[in-house]
Amino acid sequence: MVNAPTRGRRPTAAPATAGEIFALIRQGGVATRTEIGRATGLSRTAVAARVDRLLAEGLVSEVQGGAVTGGRPAARLAFHAAGGAVLAASVGVSRTSLAVCDLAGTVLAQDSLRIRTRSGPEPVMTAVAERLEGLLGEAGVAPAAVRGVGLSIPGAVDSVAGCSIGVPVLPGWAEVKLPPLLARHFPVPVRVDNDVNVMAIAEQHAHPGIDDLLVLKVSTGIGAAVVSGGALQRGAHGSAGEIGHTQVADGPGRPCHCGNLDCLEILASGAALIRDLTARGRSVDTVSAVVDLVRAGDAEAVTLVREAGRRIGEVLAGAVNLLNPSVITVGGDLVGAYEPLVAGIRESVFKRAVATGTQSLRVEPGALVGRSGVTGCAILVLDQVLSPGSVDEILALTDLRRARV
Repeated sequence: MVNAPTRGRRPTAAPATAGEIFALIRQGGVATRTEIGRATGLSRTAVAARVDRLLAEGLVSEVQGGAVTGGRPAARLAFHAAGGAVLAASVGVSRTSLAVCDLAGTVLAQDSLRIRTRSGPEPVMTAVAERLEGLLGEAGVAPAAVRGVGLSIPGAVDSVAGCSIGVPVLPGWAEVKLPPLLARHFPVPVRVDNDVNVMAIAEQHAHPGIDDLLVLKVSTGIGAAVVSGGALQRGAHGSAGEIGHTQVADGPGRPCHCGNLDCLEILASGAALIRDLTARGRSVDTVSAVVDLVRAGDAEAVTLVREAGRRIGEVLAGAVNLLNPSVITVGGDLVGAYEPLVAGIRESVFKRAVATGTQSLRVEPGALVGRSGVTGCAILVLDQVLSPGSVDEILALTDLRRARV
């Protein structure tokens, strides 16, 4: 049973730390020193000391508010999104999206790199770091203002160790710890997760009130992420959502790089469409080129994309029956061919899934198409570096440095 707070005071015995006060301000729960005192039970002097440290660190700003009855205007406190920055890198098999974001996750500068992951983790991370350094300059952000880096990679990830568990699309990446490779350039916390998981984090923020969400990424490969009961589900070993390696019925017996036959990814991904269109005489070598053909009205490209959507929908139908999501969002590079792709997905899902699972189901493009990867990476690391414990650690380090001067 949760104890109800008494007269606005904190139910715990321990005094509120500066980090806990920052969390209240960031969440919009308090806006003045008086409100902080009521919410925490701290004395005016204790509140002032903690707030002053947050102001000095640049995490909080203060402006004069409206007048209060019988006294001077109350100074109002607000989360200072410009008090630092985080870096975001969403690594794909052939294209990597990069961004510099403020402390609210707003993109200040962004770019993409055409670099293949088969080059290996060290060359890719070096290229990522060098371009992020350039983006900092373009955004007018000093390197010293960087507070963290959020990184995503394809496939299953050990988010604690910060490495790929070992997936076929990332040869040579298995168990290579990625945070140290970026920490050489940016000595700040680095968080690593699966590429579709970070998309789901971003989409969850963009869909307030939606607790059951299935996020689909169709790009060079195919992956999914699951938000159930309001929480991102990573699974026992970080491989939740690996629908790309679900075997499809009635396939042609095509071998997949994972070792199985007729996996969804080998039949319906962007890479599969490039292969099939090239075999039909089309000059395409990227998913973007496939999208261009569809937008130009190429009948064969439209037909192949719709068939890919049908195959994806066959697998998603089982996920709908199992998870009963409210919304399926579709993202990734192939979303540019949205109409035939999603027409095929809907056709199979609504045909094969149970009626109670589809009666109010929405299938729609992601709310942050083109930005969900970097936005999710930013949120991923912000949730760590702006947590109460991390803020208290930052302030303790600042105090230590000052004491040494």
